[in-house]
Amino acid sequence: MTNEILIDPDALNSRLGEPDVKLLDVRSGEDFAMGHLPGARHFSVYGINTYDSDDAPLASFARMWAFQLELRGLTADDFVVVYDDQTGMSAARAFWFLEYLGHQKVAVLNGGLTAWRNADLPIERDAKAATPSPYQYTTQRNVVATWYDVRDAISNTDSVIIDTRREAEYVGAECNTVRCGTIPGAIHLEWTNHLTPDGKMKPNQALGTLFESHGITRGKKVIAFCNTGYRSAHAYLALRLLNYPHVRNYVGSWQEWGNRDGCPVINPVG
Repeated sequence: MTNEILIDPDALNSRLGEPDVKLLDVRSGEDFAMGHLPGARHFSVYGINTYDSDDAPLASFARMWAFQLELRGLTADDFVVVYDDQTGMSAARAFWFLEYLGHQKVAVLNGGLTAWRNADLPIERDAKAATPSPYQYTTQRNVVATWYDVRDAISNTDSVIIDTRREAEYVGAECNTVRCGTIPGAIHLEWTNHLTPDGKMKPNQALGTLFESHGITRGKKVIAFCNTGYRSAHAYLALRLLNYPHVRNYVGSWQEWGNRDGCPVINPVG
């Protein structure tokens, strides 16, 4: 995987026009229509989820994502830069999924469109349809966690599970599944702690201190989860920046775990 995981606005602006640089705006269609980076392709990723991480549904989910990338004219050889309004969870989700598909050159625009605007860089509202192209992919099993991976990690002292949701979700006060609470042994670290007040990713030193202070150390096999796999993808992005060797995103997250019989749940304040 490339080490160019975050790219700043000025650095990206200097590369616009290179034939292999493709920009992917993952915000809503309405936001895209109101202004986007020059030449950006639109793919609103929010809501494209799976709540079943068994092998067959997961394979179908990967193929669905690859098809969407094909429609936007992306190829496996492109340097894809994803962005939303800040260094947000939708951009992180797209980053994670591209890496899950084995994409070798993918980065996130640090600070998103807000940082781009603040740098007085060009914005356009026109867009043209991309020419579809074949997208070749090979899924990377080592970056995705299934419900049975999480189940096995609960009793494994070499593993650590991160709950990236809000406090109310973690303690079970906010609930939209059959069962509420968290996974036994999970460490609560809300994803917004990764960001600076202006929506950029914190510097690596600050991120490293944050994770280590919560017992999320480099030697652990890390699995992150949230409700649908977006906020946990942000933890994946942050840990990739720190070169953690073993980090996975639980793609089904709480919508699967909280509704699946046999998956243990605890209430931290119960």
